[in-house]
Amino acid sequence: MEIIGHFRRLNAVQRNTFVACFLGWSLDAFDFFILILCVNALATDFHEKVSAITQAIFWTLAMRPLGAFLFGLLADRYGRRPTLMIDIIAYSVFELASAFAPSLKVFLVMRALFGIAMGGEWGVGAALAFETLPAEGRGFFSGLLQEGYVVGYLLAALVVVGALPAFLVIYIRTKVDESPAWLQGRGSRESEQRLGKDIVSHAGIFAFLVVLMFAFNSFSHGTQDLYPTFLERNLHFSPQTTGLVVMIYNVGALLGGIVFGSWSEKIGRRRAIVIAAILSIPVIPLWAYSHTVPLMALGGFLMQFMVQGAWGVIPAHLNELSPPGVRGTFPGFAYQLGNLLSSRNSVIQAKVAESRYGGAFSPVLAWTVLLVSGLVVAATLSGRERRGADLSMTN
Repeated sequence: MEIIGHFRRLNAVQRNTFVACFLGWSLDAFDFFILILCVNALATDFHEKVSAITQAIFWTLAMRPLGAFLFGLLADRYGRRPTLMIDIIAYSVFELASAFAPSLKVFLVMRALFGIAMGGEWGVGAALAFETLPAEGRGFFSGLLQEGYVVGYLLAALVVVGALPAFLVIYIRTKVDESPAWLQGRGSRESEQRLGKDIVSHAGIFAFLVVLMFAFNSFSHGTQDLYPTFLERNLHFSPQTTGLVVMIYNVGALLGGIVFGSWSEKIGRRRAIVIAAILSIPVIPLWAYSHTVPLMALGGFLMQFMVQGAWGVIPAHLNELSPPGVRGTFPGFAYQLGNLLSSRNSVIQAKVAESRYGGAFSPVLAWTVLLVSGLVVAATLSGRERRGADLSMTN
């Protein structure tokens, strides 16, 4: 199989690095999606509306840019490997603390702090991975790395203990080497002094990436964050049935990321993204307006195949577009600023459903996909790509 072939071409250091970065993103996403799957239960426990609980989602997403910036600076200054270990410990601690929050206010604070730690993982992990991996097969590894996010969602659906990510630090400490690109440039004082200048001098591409990631985060969170709540509140699915549907559509997401990520090596990053985004539109009726479990599972599978298919291109695309001297900060910070701009998405969706549609989520979900898929296409086509760019240097 070609998948096995991709891994066979890696040496031990490259394999260990990729596995560590994949698991870091998976377990980060797992901690986030535990909340997504518990929105309905939390609303009952805290005696609040769904829109009040979605404030926790907002604070998690809103604080992620701060984490991307802080941990990105640490990664560019002190190395990807130690920064990633610190980040994983931090998000594990705040996730565990969230479980013991005595009130909604304390819970919101813990989720905000978790958001800072969550925001740091993607950029640092992606930089470490792509600076270590060979250029050949980068699209495949991009799709697989991004779908660590989906694997985390699957783990959340299976309900694993939230502090589990902390054990990953041991693996990174013993099995993962520092990024060769960072080691090559670590002694350059000029590189350190250039950080602010690089961001300013590349303001145009940075602004483009922020807009692109606003579109992408609206696409993913707009189709994922309230979907389990929709299944339970509107269709009256049990938590077990909802969990089954979630697992099925996350299998679709995993496959979509790998397929489109790999395909982007042949047809280009932008073309792969655009095709996936456009193909999400015909799935809307099946995904938002079906009523039976099999049809909802099929609709969810197809929708997330397209959504995460587009997302599977992003890790490689952002790192290829980022200036080498600030690769630990630049792509992750742009990603999380886009997250900040879309962070109230779930709150707005819940409030619109409550105020305009009597609590029905179907029309809100349908309009979300229609609008944001168009935004993804427009933003993607307005930019450029550097498929196959050399990521082995940091200056």
